[in-house]
Amino acid sequence: MHAPPEQGAMRPTGGGIVVFLMIGACAAASCVVVSTGLIWVLPMVESWLVSAFCYAAFIVPVYLLHRRFSFGSEAPHGQALPRYVAVQMMALGLATMFSLLLHGTFALPSLLAAILVIALTSGLNYLVLRAWAFNRERRLEARPA
Repeated sequence: MHAPPEQGAMRPTGGGIVVFLMIGACAAASCVVVSTGLIWVLPMVESWLVSAFCYAAFIVPVYLLHRRFSFGSEAPHGQALPRYVAVQMMALGLATMFSLLLHGTFALPSLLAAILVIALTSGLNYLVLRAWAFNRERRLEARPA
């Protein structure tokens, strides 16, 4: 006879792609507001540097939001956070590559190219985060019947 699963063993489910997109959109808008304000307040610092520091400052809070609400992950922070940062670096490279391809090679109109870059990068980002960064790898042990 099989024992019922323990209540604590239930893996929480995340909100999925919709919550992922909402968190990403709110984080992007917040980053724009914060970096614009800091660029205005700190005119002696290069704008690109302020923007880069703002983006970096948002990584951990957005990671925590995605971990809990988008993916409902129980993966340990020591595993998930470095993977999340690696995925963000990959996303930066993908966005650059997609921009070059869509703006340069295909010469799409700017708005359409920007929308496609965001959609492609976000979609791949979501899939990799779900499958790798926030996936808690469990080893199955053989149990006697």
